Amino acid sequence: MKAIMSQLISQKGHRLVLCGLSFLLLSACSQQRNSFLDPAGPIAAAQRAHFIEVFAWTMIAILPVFILVPLMFWRYRYRNHKARYTPDWAFSGWLDLLMWGVPFLIVAVLSTQLWKSTHALDPYKPIASAEAPVNVQVIGLDWKWLFIYPDLGIATVNELAFPVGASVAMEVTTDTVMQSIMIPALAGQIYAMPGMRTKLHVLADETGRFMGENTQFSGVGFTAQKFEAVAMTTQDFEAWVAKVKASGIPLDATHYGRLAAASTGVQAHDMLGSPQMPEGVLYFNKVEPALFADVLGRYTHGTAIPSALQPGAVGYVPPAAAGANQ
Repeated sequence: MKAIMSQLISQKGHRLVLCGLSFLLLSACSQQRNSFLDPAGPIAAAQRAHFIEVFAWTMIAILPVFILVPLMFWRYRYRNHKARYTPDWAFSGWLDLLMWGVPFLIVAVLSTQLWKSTHALDPYKPIASAEAPVNVQVIGLDWKWLFIYPDLGIATVNELAFPVGASVAMEVTTDTVMQSIMIPALAGQIYAMPGMRTKLHVLADETGRFMGENTQFSGVGFTAQKFEAVAMTTQDFEAWVAKVKASGIPLDATHYGRLAAASTGVQAHDMLGSPQMPEGVLYFNKVEPALFADVLGRYTHGTAIPSALQPGAVGYVPPAAAGANQ
């Protein structure tokens, strides 16, 4: 029986090791980087450093517990007659100072670091860069992200491209329920709410592809609301802009109304895309200049929006469908 159990435990251990190695190999082979622990920009690098500092300081309190508890169990075990028995012991000034002083010191240090990092990593704070900054207006929809480049007159869905070394200044809002945008390998998250403009600044100091996502649950298509942030050379970025202008379609009121209907990026591509566009991605070569402002202003007039005109609402009717019913 013992031999069988030993064999089963050994086999289980081998499986766990193989699963762990497979996970690491698959992570290394992934084209997208999706963690601040593998940073590609100064913000994510600072977040990783802060995480390591917090981990190290908390270990000062945690490691002694893991070390001393087993030692105490061993020393005061039932058969150890050499352990001193002191039933009347009740107080130790040095022990109290250690038990209260160390946690107090840890909390004080972590609070100071948190205050400093919160101000240093303020998402509204612009990032200095040698390259010209790229302005992007971001609109969250069900269940996709619309990125508008107002200075270039183009827009994309689920693909955010920018030159490496250039600061990306994003203005973020949503034309549906509350959402939260995040690119873990580049920067932290910022919330997006209807009628509200929030800001997020990112910078990549190396080329690559990075996963972006919505971290706020927003319905059945929430898990598919991911996008790809692509940091490329200046020459590649210029070629990408030319590609978007050549293969894109106009983002007029009708196309935006259809895009705003509840759908994933893949479904939106099937509805509005072309073979020249990557799967799950849309390109627009002409954008209404006031589109972002109009989306913001939709929720600031003080009057209720009819459900037929409200993206994300149950009764929302896209313009094309409304025209077909007339």
